[in-house]
Amino acid sequence: MKAKKSVLLIGLGNFGMWIAQTLHELGHEVMAVDIDEERVNAALPYVTNALIGDSTNQSFLSSLGINNFDVCIETIGNNFQNSLETTSLLKELGGKMVVSRANREVQAKFLLRNGADEIVNPEKQIAKWTAIRYTSNHILDYIQLDDNHAIFEVKLPDDWIGKTVNQIGIRQKFGINIMAIKNDGQMNLSIAPDTVLEEGQTLLVLGEHKAIQKCFHI
Repeated sequence: MKAKKSVLLIGLGNFGMWIAQTLHELGHEVMAVDIDEERVNAALPYVTNALIGDSTNQSFLSSLGINNFDVCIETIGNNFQNSLETTSLLKELGGKMVVSRANREVQAKFLLRNGADEIVNPEKQIAKWTAIRYTSNHILDYIQLDDNHAIFEVKLPDDWIGKTVNQIGIRQKFGINIMAIKNDGQMNLSIAPDTVLEEGQTLLVLGEHKAIQKCFHI
């Protein structure tokens, strides 16, 4: 059974609203804050509670009981000064995990120095995903893990059809692990050396970028 978390979400622009909806789908308890009344009202169906308020106001933030939230997510994208002040206050007031949005690398550095535990850069991340996804005939999806490693969903090469996992030997040759086999939307996580690969399947593979590029001729 998944653990329900208490989340403080500050900023209800497009990115913040998508986060609110996803957190709602995942069953977490969400307190949402924005200075704009219209945005707060729009978020009400997806959050446990929502307040109109200025997140750069220490008294206001303090009244929320910051140390009671498992995660504080700050998504202010149109005013970096407010983003920086909010991040700093969240950590000062006892934020256990402060995740802040950055639109540029220099912003990320300042946010990390001023209290952010983690940074998200939605435009950079989706730009990289789009570039990789749509310039390859093999890649269907992609999740970045660090600078060198990622999980890719790739089409099954024609010359692998009918062979076993052991016969294609991608772990031995390239250091790539097959994490799952996907067939008609169904995920098979029980991968054995004698598992036979079939036409129409896709593979979820984990490895270094260079190794995956070489293996799948990307």
